[in-house]
Amino acid sequence: MVLSTIDPNTAYSEPTFHDRWLTTPHGRVFTRTWETPSGHSDVPIVLFHDSLGCVDLWRSFPAAICAATRRRVIAYDRLGFGRSDACLVPPPLSFIDDEPTASFAALQRAFQLTRFIALGHSVGGCMAVHCAGQYAEQCVGLITIAAQALNEPRTRQGIKEAQAVFQVPAQFAKLEKYHGDKAHWVLNGWTDTWLHPAFEHWSLIPALERVNCPTLVLHGEKDEYGSHRQPECIARHTSGPAHCEILPGVGHVPHREAEAAVVNYVSEFIARLAL
Repeated sequence: MVLSTIDPNTAYSEPTFHDRWLTTPHGRVFTRTWETPSGHSDVPIVLFHDSLGCVDLWRSFPAAICAATRRRVIAYDRLGFGRSDACLVPPPLSFIDDEPTASFAALQRAFQLTRFIALGHSVGGCMAVHCAGQYAEQCVGLITIAAQALNEPRTRQGIKEAQAVFQVPAQFAKLEKYHGDKAHWVLNGWTDTWLHPAFEHWSLIPALERVNCPTLVLHGEKDEYGSHRQPECIARHTSGPAHCEILPGVGHVPHREAEAAVVNYVSEFIARLAL
């Protein structure tokens, strides 16, 4: 099913988007694609959302990077999130490692991605790393934004504080706006996983060592869920060339807090790729 928002009167250079649901054995996955009429569709940018995120919570960022890079941008809601179908069981502790064979696998097949650029925010950045490693022949570039490489005390403390905030009905309603009756599953999946004793020593390093493509690592100076150790670890342990940027005065959501700067870093990085 495709719902198109393309208006023939839209300015030639402005990105337009269309929606598509993918059928999988476990339910339908919602996707949204942004394109410009004069853009490149051969190597799209695939977006991986964070632990509480979904397609809609990327806000203006996908259209901005589509316009800046002239490349097709594809975002999707993992099963259990946003407009995708609900999950009936809690996510396993291996949920990050599993993404290359989960919702992303359905997207890769449906869009016939022979080459792509992976861009992920927070835990979506961790998933982008796994997909870049598992689809090494297809992934030509990797971008992480505020991703975690280790489960630091700062990570767990930030999650505990957020958990308390979402006990306030007005704050929880913000999750319900985007996830509907799946909001409790989304919140509990995030907090219960990262605060689980067996997850305390989780590490992204083995997955990073399988990444061969160029990598851009972006991290906010004031990120409440991770110190500078996180981006430094990502840049140090990838097998391909990596560049790290710490954004001054920025917290955990750089693409909303400093969208123009992030779009600039992303577009310059992609321009340097051998595409």
